[in-house]
Amino acid sequence: MNPSLFAMLAVVFGGAATALQAPTNAKMMTAVGSPVNAAFVSFAIGTAALGILAVILQTRPDMAASRALPWYVWMGGLYGAIFVVAATWGVPKLGVATTITLMVAGQLMLSLVLDHFGAMGIPKQPLNLNRILGVGLVVAGVLLVRRS
Repeated sequence: MNPSLFAMLAVVFGGAATALQAPTNAKMMTAVGSPVNAAFVSFAIGTAALGILAVILQTRPDMAASRALPWYVWMGGLYGAIFVVAATWGVPKLGVATTITLMVAGQLMLSLVLDHFGAMGIPKQPLNLNRILGVGLVVAGVLLVRRS
């Protein structure tokens, strides 16, 4: 299989998983009393699954390389926690489609800024009208989904 096609399918699958994660965690929230508690349970299960996968795949981190990383690289889990808590809290109030659409809009808006400046060592991709219009269409989609 073409590596780019495989990567695109993996990302689509990952996106679909977030659509499942939001209502699943919202249901968990009703049992455990808060979106933070639900996110904690979600991360605990995810951590266990990743631990099992790491053992199966026999992956080993390069600790020397890890120590040399800039501080912001260690914040990925924090960003994920914010995402999961926000989705868990948002789904009962906004519905799955609106919550996920708003999240994608937020991701795209910040991604334009990150790309434009080449933040965090990524290749620069200057802001242009097509990229702004593309994100604008997603934001318009949020409004359409919300009005339904």
